[in-house]
Parts: sequence; structure tokens; C-alpha cells
Amino acid sequence: MTFKLLISLIVLTIITTSLYHSFKSLPQGLSYQGDERPLVNARLLVDRTLHFANEEPRLDHEIFSEVFRMIAGARQFVLVDMFLFNDSRANGSRQLPLARELTDALIARKQAHPEMDIIVISDPINTVYGGTTSPHFQQLRKAGIPVVETRLERLRDSNPIWSGFWRICCQWMGNSATAGWLPNALGEQPVTLRSYLALPNFKANHRKTLVVDSPDGFAGLVTSANPHDGSSRHSNIGLRFGGTAVADLLRTERAVLAMSGADTAPVDEVLNNFPDPEPESRETVSIVTESAILSSAREIIDTAAPGASLDLAIFYLSHRTVLRALKEAHARGVEVRILLDANNDAFGLKKSGIPNRQAAMELKQAGITVRWCHTEGEQCHTKLLIRRDQNDSAQLLLGSANFSRRNLDNLNLETSVHVRSTTDSDTVLKASQYFEEQWTHGPGDTPVMSLPYEAWADESRLRYWQYRLMEATGLSTF
Repeated sequence: MTFKLLISLIVLTIITTSLYHSFKSLPQGLSYQGDERPLVNARLLVDRTLHFANEEPRLDHEIFSEVFRMIAGARQFVLVDMFLFNDSRANGSRQLPLARELTDALIARKQAHPEMDIIVISDPINTVYGGTTSPHFQQLRKAGIPVVETRLERLRDSNPIWSGFWRICCQWMGNSATAGWLPNALGEQPVTLRSYLALPNFKANHRKTLVVDSPDGFAGLVTSANPHDGSSRHSNIGLRFGGTAVADLLRTERAVLAMSGADTAPVDEVLNNFPDPEPESRETVSIVTESAILSSAREIIDTAAPGASLDLAIFYLSHRTVLRALKEAHARGVEVRILLDANNDAFGLKKSGIPNRQAAMELKQAGITVRWCHTEGEQCHTKLLIRRDQNDSAQLLLGSANFSRRNLDNLNLETSVHVRSTTDSDTVLKASQYFEEQWTHGPGDTPVMSLPYEAWADESRLRYWQYRLMEATGLSTF
């Protein structure tokens, strides 16, 4: 009887812990819905890897070129928050040394201006949750640049089936960067068992942002691209902008610093002395994080009137609310086009196609046209939603967040921008051209940029319900 009581108490403790950490209050400053700010000095940035028959792929990439320009022009302040910041590589393809280039760029700025504040925020996946060291983080710290590895335990648990047990059994053990003995799937240094026990929590600081001072005032960048060698050939998108929206972006990053127990004084100083607001503009931008991104997506989709168009290019599409909204928009006469990654490749490894092929089947059955990005080892990593109305108004939503439960339901840290503009603005025109070229360049064109639905169709009901179970429970990496 005593043994049964003990087991019951342990099970009850695990269940209670799982429930609490699945629904607990978020740290202050998360799920941020920014005000509409004038869109100042905007520049849309796109990365595309183009494939030609019997030729090396061509990389038309803009994002990190702009990142390095922005850092090189800074004199007083740089804040970088990037999810993947390491030089692990996929097999079989040429990749760019983005992690090394970003490390060198930051150190060069610090050496040129020793008094300037440079802050790096990243995800603990880069040290396999404390089981290894990051040479990039070590070099940055040696140069006097603080590196903050986000305290993910403060976030809600996205995989409560595992995380309740982990918080009781393993979290308190910490980790060691020198005691590794197991093979490391993310690098060459061996890792501890504790690293693998932390991995199934499936949570992340998934943001990709940059804030710098510049001669024209402060500038910000929100993107889907990582300074990660293995991701350097991916297709991505980003927006560079200035003005008071940059202060909002800084406020969202201050929340991550505070949540992680890091020094917020340099950010506070910038915010306390931020320039006055600009005059009103017909183009506006709002900073949105975590579940506020879902609110923006719902607003864009749900208020689209018959005759409007919705174009979505995204790496993961699985969120049930978004899928329902897209089907309802199509049913009321909105033109809906969906461009998806086939979820076939991940850093040299083959994937099952879940969840995008299952979501595509559902959308196709509802009458929505779906196409696949044409990739050859890299990923179609863009997260872009475009709406164009018959009165020539337009909206964009882009940034780090996939349209999945983990990205939109206050589980990961995410940052996107919601732009309100017109169809003839430079920002919207470039976004529309980016989507249109991928959509229309199919088999027989040079280069091939997308494939019809049939190319990667998977209408297995078993895998469909597998996706539904993975999305609902959190037993997934999407």
C-alpha cells in the first residue's frame, strides 16, 4: 500500500507540474502587440537559392549582407538575437560561414569602439543545453561582448507529456560542458545525457532580430534567417526599418534579457533617450511577438473580403486555427495561394513531409491551390503572408514565426512585423514579386522555383492523423 501511494504521489506531482507549466503566466513583456508606427526607411530583404540544370545553384541572398552593413555602421549600440548561431553544416552542399562572419563582425566593432554596448542573445541549443561550449560565444565573451543564453524554463512547456517529468527528475541536475561522452548530432564535441534529456522539451528562443544605431537614427531588422552555416542556402525574408518601431523591437528584447536574468541597463538607456516619434505615414509597421503574431494573422485572413488575395509562403503550416481561417477565406471568395516547403530535407537528413504535406492535402481538398518550393537540400524557410485588397490597400506579415502551435501559442519566443501599406509601395511590390516569381517558375522554366501539388502529395490518412496528434500534444519539432 505504501509503495502504491508513493507511485500515485509521484504521478500526481508530474501531472500537476505538467499542467502548471503548460498554462502558467508568461514573463512580463512577452506576447507583445506593438502599436502601429510609421514605416521609416524600409527595405525588404530576400534570400533565394536558384537551381539551373547542370549548373551550380545561384545564391541571390541579401539578408546577412545587410546585417553586416548595419553592424559595420554602428558606433554606440548593437543588439543581436538569433536562434541558430553555430557552424554545424549539412553534408553534400557548399555553405557560407555565417556564424564566423557574424562573430568577426561583432568583435571588429567592439575593437573599433571599445565603449559601445554590444549584446548577443541566443538559444541554448547552440551549446546543446549546456552540454558543450560554443567557440563563437567564447570568443565574443573574451572580446567583452556579453552573450545571453535564454532561460527557456521560464516559458510554458510545449511538450507537457515529457516536460513535467523532466522538471522533476532532471532540470535540477544542470549540465556540464566538459563531461560529454555521447555523440553530438549538432557538432563534433561529445555531449552529456542531460543534453538529450533537455532536448525533448522542444522549446526555443526562435527570434531573429537586430537593432543598431546608425547615422540616420536607430535601425532594426526582423527576419527568418539564422547565422548558421547549415542554414546558409535557405530561402528567407526580412525587413529593415527605422523610426519608433525600433524602440518597440527593443522593448521586446528587453523582456528576454529580464526573463534570463541579464543586465538590461544598456537597453534601458537607449529607450530612455529614444528620438521623438515621426509624423504619421500611409505605411505603418507593428512589432508582434508570440501569440500576438497569431492575432495579426487572424486579422489579415479573417477580414479579407471577396475579391481580395492572400498569398502565403511558409516553412511550416500546421496551426488548426490558421488552416480553418484560410479555408473560410477561400469559401467566401478570397483568392488563396499557398507555397510550402515540402519538409523533405533538414541539414542533410531526409524528413517525412509532416506537417506540410498533410496540411496541403486538407487545403487542396477545400479547393485551395497549393504549390511546393523547389529545393535541392536547402529549405524554403520563408515566413510571409501577403494580402492585397481591391481598394489597393495591402498588408504583410513576416518574421521568425511558422504557422504552427509551437510558434503561435506562446510556447516559443518569436518576432514578426505586421506592415499596413498599399499595393504600389516598394515594400509590397518586392514581396509580391518574390512570391509571384516562385509561384510561376515551374517545371520547364529556368530556373525551376516551384512544383505542382502532385509532386509531393501525400494523402495517407495515417500520416494525416499522425500530424494532428503531433500538433495537439507537442510531440514534434514543428
